[in-house]
Amino acid sequence: MNPDATVSTGDIARLVGMGRAAVSNWRRRHDDFPPPVGGTASSPLFSLLAVENWLTKHGKPAVVSLGDRVWQRLRAGADDLRLGETVAAAGVLLLQLRDGDDENVDRLPSRPTPIEDPEAHRLIGRLAAEDGHLDAFEFLCERYQQAHSRRLVTTPADVAQLLARVVAPDDGTVLDPACGLGNLLCAIPASRVLGQEIDASSAVIAAVRLLLRGVDARLIAEDSLLRDGFEHTQADAVVCDPPFNERTWGYDELTGDPRWEYGLPPRGESELAWVQHCLARVRPGGVVAILMPPASASRKPGRRIRSNLLRAGALRAVVSLGIGGNDLWLLRRPEPNDRTPQHILLAEAEGDLAGAEAALARITEAATPDPDQGLSPGPGSGPAAGPGSAPGPGPGPGPDTVPGPSSDHATDGVMVAVIDLLDDEVDLSPARHRTRPAGEVGAEFQAALEGFRNLSATPPELAVLTEPRAFAITTVGELVKAGLISVLTAPPRMAVDSGELPMLTGEDLAAGATPSGRVTAEPELVSLVPGDVVATATGLARVITEQGAVLGPHLTLYRVDADRMDPDFLAGFLRGGQRHPVSGSSRIDARRTRLPRLPLAEQQRYGQAFRALIELEDALRRTSELGATLVRSGFDGLTDGQLAPD
Repeated sequence: MNPDATVSTGDIARLVGMGRAAVSNWRRRHDDFPPPVGGTASSPLFSLLAVENWLTKHGKPAVVSLGDRVWQRLRAGADDLRLGETVAAAGVLLLQLRDGDDENVDRLPSRPTPIEDPEAHRLIGRLAAEDGHLDAFEFLCERYQQAHSRRLVTTPADVAQLLARVVAPDDGTVLDPACGLGNLLCAIPASRVLGQEIDASSAVIAAVRLLLRGVDARLIAEDSLLRDGFEHTQADAVVCDPPFNERTWGYDELTGDPRWEYGLPPRGESELAWVQHCLARVRPGGVVAILMPPASASRKPGRRIRSNLLRAGALRAVVSLGIGGNDLWLLRRPEPNDRTPQHILLAEAEGDLAGAEAALARITEAATPDPDQGLSPGPGSGPAAGPGSAPGPGPGPGPDTVPGPSSDHATDGVMVAVIDLLDDEVDLSPARHRTRPAGEVGAEFQAALEGFRNLSATPPELAVLTEPRAFAITTVGELVKAGLISVLTAPPRMAVDSGELPMLTGEDLAAGATPSGRVTAEPELVSLVPGDVVATATGLARVITEQGAVLGPHLTLYRVDADRMDPDFLAGFLRGGQRHPVSGSSRIDARRTRLPRLPLAEQQRYGQAFRALIELEDALRRTSELGATLVRSGFDGLTDGQLAPD
């Protein structure tokens, strides 16, 4: 171990507020840049003190906060495999410093090896005095998650907040049987929380985070499926973001486990084991919110369990949270007199978590029992039961326990009749049951059809020469020196993604679209005016036709002397004259772009031809987009009855 604090290239970049590429350039260009003192060839570590001295010597601003000094000191004192234990030990120290005794420390699932470095003790004490004990530990946890982002699987903050609001028992007990670092439990304002985590260091970190918040917390460091630490507990609600695709979850050891009320989970369906474990640890009438891989809604081996969950009325909603993301399954442990719901919510949030929350709220409100009468049982209802006696949904009369089919908003989803899902597949994928409002498909199809017919893609008239035309050649660099072209770029640091000014991005330039970015007004911003040529580093170039926007990052603006140069002429040669970048690089040196020396009138003829080619390219792309919409809406309309063959 290196006794001195060390930093990676990413840490150095963060200290100076620049990208990693800048640090890599310094290492290549400056022989006096500090050599690595640890790490590997691909991930070197440098002495923090040596880097600070080098940055000061070269006049580069660097701010090392007290929190970063604590973090780098801790990181230097342990190898990466023990970093979690070191962070946990820092948490124990913060608990002791705050409480002045070991009362809360004795409640931790285990005691990590104490930190022996006196300087680390001193720095942690200073950080706690300046920022508070909780904020100090949250800072260290954040750095730990950043350092091990590939090893630690954490629930995104917005999803954790969504799960917290869905279950929301502010005066009950909440359990997370796979709590990790405690992100889900920290998001829930419960009066008492329980957690279990297989990794001992993570369990301690989660417990410290909760105890520093003053939460009545009890956590256990064990495998929840193999050694359930809360076997005789029934929480008011359960939240869970379990590990996926576990092949060694305990199938052989747990074959006869009483938690499998809805069927023995297949060996390759560990996620369904977690679903049943969560249901077994929540009280009757309690809610379970669990994140599941999308495949769990449709995989063939799990259809029997899905069927039994539906028949028993346990599964109330499946919501896809976004492309490439997980599904949220909302379940409710049935009570003896529950009437089995006849519908289930299947919704696609597509990143709109607020819409998903609104849809789920309807389900949770409907599932909340009447304090005096409980859920009103209707004729044809039956007691909650296991797979052997699970009641069928039945067409019983009376109001349903969930709202009927309706959809004013995309994420309101579809209320699908349970009986329609109980087929050979029991496919609960929301995308499979997606429906669109009446008339929407027809309107989309008609608009795409009219747009498709109105498009014209006419190529420019170009003469084919038998011999290539010879030109006197110059370059963009020479024209810049001659004053025909001014080159401008955006400031290196821009407050993008918010602000009042529209900003042209590289994506806008490629698509020929209007500026879609936003930026905060700053004096250094470059405003666009009609006639400016904007180009990317990969050779795309267009002439600006409207003003009001500013130049985005990674773009270059060429402002021409309109009395001597045609902008379309320049844009055409920037785009076509350097189509092939220098070998070994994906970037183009635009100053070396060759273009002919021509009088303005001849430039304008070339410029008109280049502009026609760009318009042809835009028309072809638009035709492709409209064609894809036409085909998609045509299939949708024919299959759901909104369109018919003429």
